[in-house]
Amino acid sequence: MRSKNMLLKALGVEGCVMLDCRWEDGTGGRPCMVFCVRVVRRERHRCPRCGRRGSGYDQGDGVRRWRVPDVGLSEALIEANAPRMQCKEHGVLVARVPWARSSSGFSRAFEDTVAWLAVRTDKSAIRELLGVAWRTVGAILERVLREQRTLIDPFANVIKIGIDEISYRKHHKYLTVVVNHETGRLIWAAPGRNSATLHTFFDALGPERTAKIQLVSADAASWIAAVVTGRCPKATQTMDPFHVVQWATNALDECRRDIVNDLRQKGELARAKAFKNSMWALRKNPENMCEKQQNTLANLERENQPLYRAYLLKETLRQTFQLAPVAAKSQLDDWLRWAPRSKLAPFIKLAATIRAHRRRIEAAFETGLSNARVEGTNTRLRLLTRVAFGFHSAEPLLTLALLKLGGMCPALPHKRYPLLCQ
Repeated sequence: MRSKNMLLKALGVEGCVMLDCRWEDGTGGRPCMVFCVRVVRRERHRCPRCGRRGSGYDQGDGVRRWRVPDVGLSEALIEANAPRMQCKEHGVLVARVPWARSSSGFSRAFEDTVAWLAVRTDKSAIRELLGVAWRTVGAILERVLREQRTLIDPFANVIKIGIDEISYRKHHKYLTVVVNHETGRLIWAAPGRNSATLHTFFDALGPERTAKIQLVSADAASWIAAVVTGRCPKATQTMDPFHVVQWATNALDECRRDIVNDLRQKGELARAKAFKNSMWALRKNPENMCEKQQNTLANLERENQPLYRAYLLKETLRQTFQLAPVAAKSQLDDWLRWAPRSKLAPFIKLAATIRAHRRRIEAAFETGLSNARVEGTNTRLRLLTRVAFGFHSAEPLLTLALLKLGGMCPALPHKRYPLLCQ
């Protein structure tokens, strides 16, 4: 193999012939290698949108350059003519080059490297390593995602989904996210948390695929339930067990605060402080308690029966979701009879809430479906936000999220284009 062809393959450039190579002064005083090439005949005059060959139109703006992966310690550029062609469908456009995406000043291999790094590290590291501005990184990610959407269909074979909302910025800035339970991937996200936002998802999914959805997990948000009922009435809706247990934990905290405040008003400050410090012992699962927390719980049983009763109500409800469906339904019946007799206002209110959502809670017993995958996706979304030092708008976050959590991030060039390295 000729040395020129070997060098082009090493740069991740294909479909061209090298004509010349020279040195220039690059950015920041770094040396820059400029490779002059021409497109091979079979790749000339191709439409950048559809890829079909057309007829030559003119020479366009003349010579263009594309940034490619660095050669050692030096920057590298590809230089070639950029003529315009005429496509029967799309009209007059700048002809496509085989090594770069349309309207890009970077090679495909360089952009794939940027995308791979962007979902794994912070913007300062990318800027320092590759010598590109963060705004440039954002434009690259949008191009990469646009191409990946044409190659990967996130809505393929979707029958079980989880829906939730997440705050991505202060002042009530929210995203609505949808996750495929079978793959664990983020398949859709958009700013907002209302019925109009969720209707946008089902519009993108289409009526045919919407009709195939069998299970939908979510929290108790009424706008989610209303939209799902209207758009896919045959789907079974399940209540996320985590949120139900969270309701019970919040009711337990409310009982504890009421008792602490009552003791303070009576002047029993030492007992009030002891009950205040019992929060983590009451919240933690019994199997995870340390010896000190077990002793705290034993003291509560002796000294304050109402608070201990609230703890038992919370634990009984939590354990209900660990039983088989028939046993779980029976224990939920017992719990709903017990809670109103407990004389604890927060749990009396909670019992009414559970009755209102009982059908969806029982569906969770039968299907075993929870929003755990969705909550995991939300955690990783928060991590992306922190790594990127916050976002001023939702669009950059959505792009990063779909690349990283939606399985759309391209592999590194040497893995994605192995034939170029052979």
